[in-house]
Amino acid sequence: MYSTPWCGYCHRLRGQLDREGIGYEVVDIEQDPSAADLVMKVNNGNQTVPTLVYSDGSAQTNPSLRQVKDKLAALA
Repeated sequence: MYSTPWCGYCHRLRGQLDREGIGYEVVDIEQDPSAADLVMKVNNGNQTVPTLVYSDGSAQTNPSLRQVKDKLAALA
């Protein structure tokens, strides 16, 4: 999950994923310029977080828990 420390949407999604037992890695785009570049690439030049990138290379921006679970099920 590409995120920032101050992002409320990121904190909410992280809490939901934690409650569901879904593992993830957090990458702070303010500390990692290459991560910020990736987020901007998948979001038409915007640093919109949370942005999730999946093993198939696809990405979701500010997804709901249902969207994340559906995507993970499709990748399984």
